[in-house]
Amino acid sequence: MRSGLSALMDISSVAERVALPAKDWPKILRAYREPSRARSLAELAVTIVPFALLWALTCVAFRFGGWWGLLLTIPTAGFLLRLFMIQHDCGHGSFLAHRRSDDWIGRAIGVLTLTPYDYWRKAHAEHHATAGNLDERGVGDILTMTVDEYRALGWSGRLGYRLYRNPFVMFVIGPIWVFGLKQRVPVGMMREGALPWLSTMLTNLAIVAASALLIWLVGLWAFLAVHLPVVLIAGTAGIWLFFVQHQFEETTWEREANWDFSEAALHGASNYVLPKPLAWLTGNIGVHHVHHLASRVPHYRLPEILRNHPELAEIGRIGILDSLRCVKYVLWDEASSRLVSFRQARVAV
Repeated sequence: MRSGLSALMDISSVAERVALPAKDWPKILRAYREPSRARSLAELAVTIVPFALLWALTCVAFRFGGWWGLLLTIPTAGFLLRLFMIQHDCGHGSFLAHRRSDDWIGRAIGVLTLTPYDYWRKAHAEHHATAGNLDERGVGDILTMTVDEYRALGWSGRLGYRLYRNPFVMFVIGPIWVFGLKQRVPVGMMREGALPWLSTMLTNLAIVAASALLIWLVGLWAFLAVHLPVVLIAGTAGIWLFFVQHQFEETTWEREANWDFSEAALHGASNYVLPKPLAWLTGNIGVHHVHHLASRVPHYRLPEILRNHPELAEIGRIGILDSLRCVKYVLWDEASSRLVSFRQARVAV
């Protein structure tokens, strides 16, 4: 009898917590903001050391004719992606919770990820401040037009948007554009002072210097054969993750008058459930709704939050198969408050 009563009380407790307003969650999640500096440094060590060893091993295999060794570019790219997730924590001040240390670690990692840290940090902060706001699109996010905006375009504008949202363009050409060109100049921040320019230009100089040293050590062709695939694979995976974190069926967008930060964070970002090895490699960034609610939480504490608050694990939940269907959602239909495909928008006319 007691166990049955206890179970009913647990169910009631969960129901009450699920009913909590979104605005209450940031206060609750503040308890998880404190990082362990020893744990953070260990996370950095178990990421950068395997990355360097795998990169070197792949070069050795290539130099001695072992083309099979280029398969190692895949796990190498995984560790590069994880380095970006640590850089991401630094940008939020959640890695060591010491602003200067986080910034310099982030800047150093930015040379490897081809991401100028201070420029990216500003754009990413704008993304967090405006995610899900239809009147504040365009900085640090993937362009999503409304159905009415798309219908108002001429044929060339529609063609351009269709090309932009094409999976090949988004996930193959996109990484080349973002990491090879866009982040080499402070696109979108040309008139925002010296910092974006200093960030991008000094990062560019450091990339050139590091590349020259590596080319001197391993040779030009080995460097290109190894590093280009690593960067492109990691870049594609990064853009995919960023895409499914907001472009999923149950996401939410609102106009400024109705937009609320906590609501947009909780219901406008996904909970992308990945196998544990992939969750580790991606720095648990799939727990994205919680990250948007409390961006100062270190990446390694995000699973702890889901364990302690299982009701959050059921919000915005998508799996790998679900995520593959997300590519068809390309337009926001304000009439039905959901993402739709080009075909659904056409049928609704």
